[in-house]
Amino acid sequence: MSKQVDIINGPIGSQIIKYAIPLAATGILQQLFNAADLAVVGQLPGELGKAAMAAVGGNAPVIGLLVNLFVGVALGSNVLIANAIGQKNSSTTSKAVHTSIVFAVLGGLFLTAVGELIAGNVVKLLDVPDEVYAMAVKYLRIYFFGMPVILLYNFESAIFRSCGNTKVPLIALAVSGVLNVLLNLFFVLKLGMDVDGVAAATVISNFVSAVILFVCLVKSPADIKVNVKKPDIDGRILWRILKIGIPAGFQSMIFSLANIVIQTSVNSLGTTVMAAASAAYNLEIFAYYVMNSFGQACTTFVGQNYGAGRNDRCKRTLGISLAECYLATAVSCGLILLFSKNLLSVFNSDPEVIRIGTIRLKYIFFAYLFSVVQEVMSGYLRGFGVSAIPALCSVVGICGVRLTWIFTVFKHHKTFTVIMQVFPLSLGVTALVILLTTIIFRPSKRFQSRKL
Repeated sequence: MSKQVDIINGPIGSQIIKYAIPLAATGILQQLFNAADLAVVGQLPGELGKAAMAAVGGNAPVIGLLVNLFVGVALGSNVLIANAIGQKNSSTTSKAVHTSIVFAVLGGLFLTAVGELIAGNVVKLLDVPDEVYAMAVKYLRIYFFGMPVILLYNFESAIFRSCGNTKVPLIALAVSGVLNVLLNLFFVLKLGMDVDGVAAATVISNFVSAVILFVCLVKSPADIKVNVKKPDIDGRILWRILKIGIPAGFQSMIFSLANIVIQTSVNSLGTTVMAAASAAYNLEIFAYYVMNSFGQACTTFVGQNYGAGRNDRCKRTLGISLAECYLATAVSCGLILLFSKNLLSVFNSDPEVIRIGTIRLKYIFFAYLFSVVQEVMSGYLRGFGVSAIPALCSVVGICGVRLTWIFTVFKHHKTFTVIMQVFPLSLGVTALVILLTTIIFRPSKRFQSRKL
């Protein structure tokens, strides 16, 4: 049976599910890298376990801020390649594939260099407790060292997604995920390492997954085949990728920037709250990946059908994606809440950590009611190559609301609950703005005869 979903023909609903399930599983498995890190270091004795959890979890917004720009560019590759496949333009497809691979490696090297220079100062800006600082810097430096392979994997995955194949990235990540867990246990329990052990395990595992996908691309018989003798960047293709990808990356960076401010506020409440927030984040993100997979499916389905001139399928994709996304997100959130205490205790068994972590989960999952609209509508617009509008909506709705809330309301009421209230508020505003914008913009009518 082919691993590739036929995006242009056949029933849209079942095809989106076939596309989204492996994609969601891939995101969840990728997050297990960090969850495994937390689970292992959280078992270190006494306060050392809490400090190690805080060091690993406290770095997440910083890593996201720098990585998300390039992940956004990878989304630009996804849209451009999907559109070219829909048009049956093999020349553009091949150029976009090679440009994406080379850009990923160079971008990763750039992030490594920048990250090593700024790691110490960034952790200071996060206002982490003194007992966490040294471990946080150590974890961040090692993680930055692996940026070339981390970005390469994300760009390779985008290439496979663009042609309807979400199973190969899942298989690659499954192999490296098992390796990550084994290396975590070996480095920490056998060699006596702490956060440096779990960071090294994450980098090595990402290297393995990136190599697996690269070999698959080299051996691919289709337009996405990589020719290792001709590694090149096509300037015109890169510009088209960046035109879509940079606004998407900027949107993610804004999201991460706002989360850094929030993380700094969380850090100011102490190590126990930091540990609880880190544990809850590593559960809530599983539900997010389920939701996000339908947004990405919407992007790819719209991109290919738009390229093929099937605008009727583009509009149907939006409605079906929204319905299926709401259902899948509700199920995943419900399951996590049902077993929340047991799941949180995997990271740390302190009753206070579990209590605070449960509070976070309830607020975040309520906010996901609005996130579904934001994710799917953003994916719909990007499928037409419209990337600046979702980015602008996020700047207003997410960054603006969250920063205003933290610097006004939280400044006078410094509790964890007050911090959590900003999530449904900001996502609700964003969902409303992007919904109204999409209705007014009407991309399926506006771009009826245009191609990317």
